[in-house]
Amino acid sequence: MGEMRMNNDLKIITSRIDLLFKRKSNTRYWLQVANDTYDQTFNFFFLSQKPYQRLRCTPIHTVTNYNLGNLETLLTGVNQAYKLTIDYTQFYGLRWPRSQRLIQKRRHSLE
Repeated sequence: MGEMRMNNDLKIITSRIDLLFKRKSNTRYWLQVANDTYDQTFNFFFLSQKPYQRLRCTPIHTVTNYNLGNLETLLTGVNQAYKLTIDYTQFYGLRWPRSQRLIQKRRHSLE
């Protein structure tokens, strides 16, 4: 059941990235994953910014399976489909279960 949900999450995230990722020149695209410890969810946002224009942030999905191991596998699938930079929020001090690397090295200014 958990793997089927994770595959569904991957399909939802990649389909929404497909809609938003225009591949325009001089435009920066990246993903942000936020750890919501209160609701115990992981929230995905798609961000884009053209030079001298405002940042656009679009929420694309909320993963309710609150497990770092599953998130690591899900992000591996997203990274295989798109080579986007991923910014992590509220993961300070946490490590990936498989690689034991720190997820977020420094706190953001508003954390």
